[in-house]
Amino acid sequence: MGTVLGAAVGAIVGSSFGPNMLIFGASVFVLGLLSAAANSNRNAFRFAGVTLAVVQLVPRVGSPWRIAFHRFAEVCIGLVVALILSVVWPEQEEVR
Repeated sequence: MGTVLGAAVGAIVGSSFGPNMLIFGASVFVLGLLSAAANSNRNAFRFAGVTLAVVQLVPRVGSPWRIAFHRFAEVCIGLVVALILSVVWPEQEEVR
């Protein structure tokens, strides 16, 4: 949830204003309001802020929408790999 919010806000703000620290701060505030409205927890807000920073502040060539999509895809790939590994290599219980 946080990555989706951060990518969306980052793409919108990045395509409108470009990299700007004042706009970034206002965007983090907006993310806080959106996270509260979505009734998400603090971890989602933290991930939204990280994604916003990656999309808005890291200088790259290309559209902010493409950067936001790539960040979203990277997180999704990481989640799929983690789920596969948790099935293939389950955590063992400690034997006393």
